[in-house]
Amino acid sequence: MKNLLIKEARLAVHPTTFIFLSLACLLLIPNYPYFVTYFYMCLGVFFICLTGRENHDIEYTALLPVRKRDLVRARILFVACLEILQIVVALPFVLLRTALIPLPNEVGLDANIVLLGLGFVFFALFNIVFFPLYYKDVKKVGKPFALATIVTTLFMVLVEIGVHAIPYMRDIWDTRDPLHFGDKIWVLVIGIVIFAVGTAGAEYRSTANFEKIDL
Repeated sequence: MKNLLIKEARLAVHPTTFIFLSLACLLLIPNYPYFVTYFYMCLGVFFICLTGRENHDIEYTALLPVRKRDLVRARILFVACLEILQIVVALPFVLLRTALIPLPNEVGLDANIVLLGLGFVFFALFNIVFFPLYYKDVKKVGKPFALATIVTTLFMVLVEIGVHAIPYMRDIWDTRDPLHFGDKIWVLVIGIVIFAVGTAGAEYRSTANFEKIDL
């Protein structure tokens, strides 16, 4: 597994992925839909899989002395690491925005702990939809990405509507840190659990689908 992860990092990762990581700086923009920063990483995953298709990455990896399930597990684990890294990179910008821009985000959820916690949920939804569909037919990348984008966009829209329409979300979640820290930290904890369970479930379903494919 270690060697497969090294292979993912050296051969499979698309250069734009590192650019998308840096776009966490968008959290410093006043009045901006901050969930967009998470979407860019999903776009990076799409580019990784799309480039892999054109470069016959799946076929090359399948020729190595590894099990098909390990091939799937390595890709999903690598992507999960990128998604976690995206949230880690976002953390200092959340702190900077809190310190430098004392104004609320009029567009939607403010840059705070809740945004980080819901980021884990956002990525979990993407993984749950994208990978099982992708590993049904690795030649088709667009349809799984489109469906995953629809699901994550709906989630983003519901959250942004909620912070305007639901009193609890507006008065507790959509506030500057460290206000209501006790309530917010639970969103982060639950988000991490959902991400771990959801991504593990996506890996299980993806493995089952991929093992049915005759490469």
